Amino acid sequence: MASMPDWGTLPRMLRDQAERHPDDVVVVEGGARVTLSELRAGAAEVARGLIALGVGPGDRVAIWGSNSASWVRHAFGVWDAGAVLVPLSSRYKGIEAAGLIARTGVKVLIVGDPPLAGLLPPLDGPVTVRAAGDLDAGGVSGRVAEERALGVGPGDLCEIMSTSGTTGTPKGVMLDHAQVLRGYWDWAEIVTLDEHDRYPVIAPFNHGFGLNAGLVACVLRRATMLPIPSFSPDALMSLISDERVTILAGPPTLFARILDELERADRDVSSLRVAICGAASVPATLITRLAERVGLERMINAYGLMEGTVVSMTRAGDPIDVVANTTGRAVPGIEIKIVDDDGEQVAPGTRGEILQRGYGVMRGYWDEPARTAEVIDADGWLHTGDIGVLDEAGNLAIVDRKKELYIVNGFNVSPAEVEALLLREGSLAQAAVVGVPDAVSGEAGVAYVVPRPDARVTAVALLDWAKANMSNYKVPKRVEVVDALPVNVNGKVDKLALRSRAVSGPPAFQGLP
Repeated sequence: MASMPDWGTLPRMLRDQAERHPDDVVVVEGGARVTLSELRAGAAEVARGLIALGVGPGDRVAIWGSNSASWVRHAFGVWDAGAVLVPLSSRYKGIEAAGLIARTGVKVLIVGDPPLAGLLPPLDGPVTVRAAGDLDAGGVSGRVAEERALGVGPGDLCEIMSTSGTTGTPKGVMLDHAQVLRGYWDWAEIVTLDEHDRYPVIAPFNHGFGLNAGLVACVLRRATMLPIPSFSPDALMSLISDERVTILAGPPTLFARILDELERADRDVSSLRVAICGAASVPATLITRLAERVGLERMINAYGLMEGTVVSMTRAGDPIDVVANTTGRAVPGIEIKIVDDDGEQVAPGTRGEILQRGYGVMRGYWDEPARTAEVIDADGWLHTGDIGVLDEAGNLAIVDRKKELYIVNGFNVSPAEVEALLLREGSLAQAAVVGVPDAVSGEAGVAYVVPRPDARVTAVALLDWAKANMSNYKVPKRVEVVDALPVNVNGKVDKLALRSRAVSGPPAFQGLP
């Protein structure tokens, strides 16, 4: 693979790209086009405004809004200011946003979508809130901002990503400039992303796939990104044909939708050359049909996690069954091994927990050393909580998750977090959430709730409250009100019994009060 230039940091990468290729267009939003030189100038202006607000090196700055050209400019402005980016999901409700702001000690919150600001409850601590585009540089000179940008080091933190992670409740994953640059340079090399590509970034910028494998990767490779603020599958075909999309990333259902649409009408998707899935089993027939009907050069399957950036990817020339059934081999600089419950490495073909080691492993969970120690052992191995199998060639298949997390439309959902949010509604004594297979979203949540004495609880009312107070992917698809939850011999809620009930229907069970 081609070696990455010796940039070291995101600000230096942007400066070098803008100097060498000032007129290359890296963002298209509607009729607006942003070149590398314009992105650099816009980021510097944002940095001056942040410095004027008192933001210093290492301070946390949050951005809350949908994917947009403004989001891209402000992200690079945060990095130019030497600050650490804390992306907030545009799906967040007020209590979710406030929780992450408090946990990471955010100093400035930039709100990209004005209605979001009205959702915030009173914030703890001195947090300055500004609308995107409303940063006053004051008396901060361009020279001061440039010195700040050039003072950022490769080992400095560049982002804190919220994740349900491998241990349940949300945590802040710390990543530094060097590991993000290397991880997504190598990712882009394998994808063959370059300056000729047009890449709609559908995953939100608060997600690792949207921010690092989207926003950062496009600037790294001078590809044109198309930020998608709110994706509709119905608009997919028009997006591909109108924008001459060449790279598309998403779940298998996204690509199945393309084929379904092509069966209905002859649409021009000839520009599409690479499709990327993430840690999902892809039907071999789907890959074959995409290659034959769409003319794809390659279909790539990959596995990564917030705590470990990019772990494995399929490669050019891999047989269809490898792309369909595995996430490929470890990327350069990353080791993978599979271990049993005693931590001993198992033979190829044997199931076990996936452990990862190398440059991509996070620096830790923000302000949570004990939780960090739970997942990164003394030898530097990250215990992912995912269950996998390595074949003789080193291809990794993801077969299960060790923890209770489930994935809705590509988003990790922690049952513990959803349970805690439901209990904030006020009428519940207990709540238990499990993930079950779902034809539309991959998996979906089912909540079992026990009302407080004398409280009147209905599934409809509770779902309405959840929709008003949770990100949409966290909202359970179904709520069942029960008298008691089943428990195991240790007195803990029996999630296996609940999951079985959720899948097969609601036969009666006896739970202990």
